Amino acid sequence: MPKVKTNSSAKKRFKVTGTGLITYQKPFKRHILTKKSTKRKRFMAKDGLVHTSQMHFVRRLLRLK
Repeated sequence: MPKVKTNSSAKKRFKVTGTGLITYQKPFKRHILTKKSTKRKRFMAKDGLVHTSQMHFVRRLLRLK
């Protein structure tokens, strides 16, 4: 029987915390930062948490379940 592969794009985008939550880097923080406010850039620097409604889907991509 073949091995089940982890989704390559998902393993680059998501990290699992010690408590089992899944975090991701928020978008829009790469370039064209001059027009964005300092507050907006500061909040984009923090890691985002995957919503509970999407958790099952992301876990399946990462083969955690």
